[in-house]
Amino acid sequence: MDVATLIGILVGGGLVIAAISMGGSGTWFINLPSLMIVIGGTIGATLISYPLSDVLSVFKVAKNAFFQRTISVSELIEVMVGFARKARKEGILSFEPELPTIEKTDPFLAKGLRLAIDGLDSDAIRDILVLEIQNIEERHNVGAEIFSSMGSYAPAVGMLGTIIGLVQMLMQMKDPSQIGAPMAVALLTTFYGTLLAYLLFLPIAGKLKAKSKREVLLKHMILEGIVSIQSGDNYRIVEQKLKAFLPPSTRG
Repeated sequence: MDVATLIGILVGGGLVIAAISMGGSGTWFINLPSLMIVIGGTIGATLISYPLSDVLSVFKVAKNAFFQRTISVSELIEVMVGFARKARKEGILSFEPELPTIEKTDPFLAKGLRLAIDGLDSDAIRDILVLEIQNIEERHNVGAEIFSSMGSYAPAVGMLGTIIGLVQMLMQMKDPSQIGAPMAVALLTTFYGTLLAYLLFLPIAGKLKAKSKREVLLKHMILEGIVSIQSGDNYRIVEQKLKAFLPPSTRG
């Protein structure tokens, strides 16, 4: 699991729960009608805005924010330099038996190697892999965009619940004993909407965008490595090309 995501959940959620408990009973903040309004309204608005297939796939996308682990840049450089050494010694065709294993861990890398093995020139390999990267980035952006939209819908639906609660309260002003429940709906819908937006939906969207940028960077590094290997560059040249993606202070 992504450690930063776990820490964020524990710190953010834990402090909110602790603050609620210090001020009185936690059960005061549990209201089913308020929760139904916020969750139902947010899901409804999301379904209106996006195709059903995209909304259903968002759960798979959300998993990436919590559990997906990507190889580090330094590890990738070591892998590509190792491939460059092998290609210089044994030829590009020596990777063919390893493709099924490589594909299990990194399909994009396996695809690039397969294109090189098939004898495509550098420009053709670059064109194909760049198009692949663009499509990957687009798919990632859809997931992050859905969560960003849910983050904007939830507080708005919370305000709608507040209006509903206030209307119910004002309609029962003649009986003060009946004011409590509508008032709870009025306040708690805003609370639920704000909580879901700023502690769940928007942070997940931000995490997905950050992970997408990192993955796209790694894909571009793989692309440059494959093209360089296909061109027959020395492994030291491959290493220097890939280190160009690193900040100067960390290149070594």
